[in-house]
Amino acid sequence: MWQPDGWDVRVRLGVLTPHADVGPESELRAMAPADVGLHAARVPFGAMGSGGVMDPTIPLAPVRAFAEPPHVDEAAELLAAAPLAVIAYAFTSSAYVIGPRAEGYMLDRLSKRAHGLPVVATCAAAVEALRALGAGRIALVDPPWFDETLSDLGRGYYEDSGFEVPYAAPCELPSGQTLIEPRALHDWVASRVPDTAEAVVIGGNGFRAVGAIAALEATLDRPVLTANQVLLWAALRAAGSPTSTVTAYGRLFSTP
Repeated sequence: MWQPDGWDVRVRLGVLTPHADVGPESELRAMAPADVGLHAARVPFGAMGSGGVMDPTIPLAPVRAFAEPPHVDEAAELLAAAPLAVIAYAFTSSAYVIGPRAEGYMLDRLSKRAHGLPVVATCAAAVEALRALGAGRIALVDPPWFDETLSDLGRGYYEDSGFEVPYAAPCELPSGQTLIEPRALHDWVASRVPDTAEAVVIGGNGFRAVGAIAALEATLDRPVLTANQVLLWAALRAAGSPTSTVTAYGRLFSTP
C-alpha cells in the first residue's frame, strides 16, 4: 500500500560538489543501495559556467581556490546541520594541485567546520583503496579537460603517496562532460594501460566513468578505481556502514 519515499535509510551521506556539476550525485546515486541517503551542497567553482559548461581545459587557479576558504568551509558547515554520518568532498583536481599533505590539512579543517563529522576526499580515498587492494603500480587516466600540467601533478600526488605511476595522461576523448560514453572510455583505457600497472585509477568526479568499471576489470583483469567509486567506498567506511552492499561496480567493494 505504501510506496518508498526515501525516508527509511540506514545512513545519510553528505556530498560537497561544484555548483554546476551533476556528475558526482549521478554516479553516487547509481552505485549506492536504496537505503543509503545522499544529500549534496553546492560549492562555487570558477571554471564552470551555467549548465556545467567548461573550457576545453580547466585552469589551475580556480581548481586551487575550490579547496580554500570561505566557500567550501561554509558549505560544509551548512551541510553538517543535516542528520549525516559523513561528508564526501567530490573534487579530484584540487588534491593534485595542493598535494596529499595539504589535502589532509584541508580535511581536518573541514571536519572542524562540520562540527566534527568525518570528511573524506576523492584522492585520499583512492590511496586507501589502492592500499587495501595491494596495488603499488598504477595507470592514471584523467578527464580530457585536464591538461598535461594537471595530469603531471596527479602523477606527483600518487608518487608522493608511495606509488609507482608508469602511465599518466588525460583521456583523448571529446572534452565535455556530456560527450563521454562508457564504451568509448572503456576502449580508450583498455588500449593504453601498460601491463606493468597493477591497477587503473580514473580521476575526475565529473568524468563519466563508473558505468565502465565492470567491463574494464573484465578486459584488463585488474582493479579499476574511479573518483566517485572510491569516494562512496570511503564514505561508507567512515560511516561504519558495510561496503559489500554495493555490487557491480568493481572489486573494491568486496575487498576486506
